[in-house]
Amino acid sequence: MKVTVECDCTPAEARAFLGLPDVTPLNEAMVAEMQKRMTDNVAAMQPEELMKTWTSFGMQAQDQFRKLMEAATKP
Repeated sequence: MKVTVECDCTPAEARAFLGLPDVTPLNEAMVAEMQKRMTDNVAAMQPEELMKTWTSFGMQAQDQFRKLMEAATKP
């Protein structure tokens, strides 16, 4: 026997029906806090520091990749 049930409801209605809490205010607060922190961090970073961070990470990644390849080619 095969039974198909189709529910036409919004996500908020489904959460309420299943007894799940409404986390909309919490989600909005978290998103606002993340936006504030990201804005503060971007404003604090100077272009020179940003490029220095990106370049040093790139060099470290290249060195690690080279070492990985050297280790793989050794018998």
